[in-house]
Amino acid sequence: MAYELYYWDGIQGRGEFVRLALEEAGADYIDITRQPRRGTSAMIDIMESQSEPHIPFAPPFLKDGDLIISHVANILFYLGPKLGLAPADEGLRHVVNGLQLTVADLVAEVHDTHHPIDMSLYYEDQKDEAKARSAAFIRERIPKFLGYFERVLRQNPNGPHHMVGDALTYVDLSLFQVIEGLTYAFPKATASRKAEYPALLALHDAVAKRPNIARYLASPRRLAFNEEGIFRHYSELDSAG
Repeated sequence: MAYELYYWDGIQGRGEFVRLALEEAGADYIDITRQPRRGTSAMIDIMESQSEPHIPFAPPFLKDGDLIISHVANILFYLGPKLGLAPADEGLRHVVNGLQLTVADLVAEVHDTHHPIDMSLYYEDQKDEAKARSAAFIRERIPKFLGYFERVLRQNPNGPHHMVGDALTYVDLSLFQVIEGLTYAFPKATASRKAEYPALLALHDAVAKRPNIARYLASPRRLAFNEEGIFRHYSELDSAG
């Protein structure tokens, strides 16, 4: 039975972290809201169900048969062993999960650069606050997060080719997406600091060349970044740091 992925249609967003794992593994999955029949309404029906015992708060969530799993890190923790994208060692699986949760923290901060005051307001309603938040994010938080991930890579006893262990895990794929997203949202800021993260950028490039990922990136299944998703480019928010 195919996995069912539920996320908003038209944007990469948080759902893309799950898509990358499914695509790398060549897993059979259905991107439900992109289907011509029902689509987004099928997702809303589950979220607003008055009888489903395990309703998710928000997408993305994954259905595997009758099981519903929500939150990116939780979904990937579940899928990782099934897709061959998690270490065999149980302890290291929790290390990978901790790194994925750190990615989730970073993604939340990226979102807050363009919606620092109120999620229900448009970006245009909070532009001044967004500019101040983005400046702080570029100055303090990008180097904090990327510097940490760079150190984890360099200090991997198995070499700086993977975040954990000696084989690809889902967090490697997620960090590829982080670099892609930051490059789109803050091209000047990202370009100005690239020399500080050689191992992380090498990981990004290696992931992009993996056969299944390369095919996915060239396919219509890979949605383009846009100003409705998590990573948004507003030139007035970007600076060289």
